[in-house]
Amino acid sequence: MREVTENIAGYGYGSAEVAASPVSLQDLELLKITVGFTPDDERYLRLAGEVLTGQTHAIVMQWRGQIIAHIPHLAQHSRALDGSPLPDYLAASNLRFEQWILDTCFRPHDRQWLDYQHEIALRHTRAKKNRTDGAPSTAYVPLRDAIGFVAVLNDTIRPYLASRGHPSVDVDGMHRAWCRSIQLQVALWARAYPSEEW
Repeated sequence: MREVTENIAGYGYGSAEVAASPVSLQDLELLKITVGFTPDDERYLRLAGEVLTGQTHAIVMQWRGQIIAHIPHLAQHSRALDGSPLPDYLAASNLRFEQWILDTCFRPHDRQWLDYQHEIALRHTRAKKNRTDGAPSTAYVPLRDAIGFVAVLNDTIRPYLASRGHPSVDVDGMHRAWCRSIQLQVALWARAYPSEEW
């Protein structure tokens, strides 16, 4: 498995600390049909992973530093309640964000993957936000912002997918697979959210 670095703080993929997702593998397969995710998408995601390996830091810096940092209602979720920076929290969560890119591309959609999707979601809700790093930040990230930010994730990833000179048909395939995977993941994250955290 590809890793951004060894010993990423708070990264517990496959560990006993990760709660089981209430979503069944059968439901996951049905959801994959809903978003149009195919075996071709699996193949293109692996290719995307090869292309994005080595670029994850730049991608996350664009998302966090050039986009989120300039949108106050999004930036607040990685800052202290008084608005001051939390550099340790940001550094740790950025590494997990980078690893999520690789996991998106390389991890099989098995029970461990499904459980970790649930864990990611819980870490954005009152149930677990801030617990991993002990950060004194906002209580949760609204579901509407997680869903809304999908457009940014999908738009901004394309130049990175095109950066290695692959034919346009392959860039299109990688981008389509990425978009479907992100749609799949966000649909799963919504399952963990209580209605009042919309």
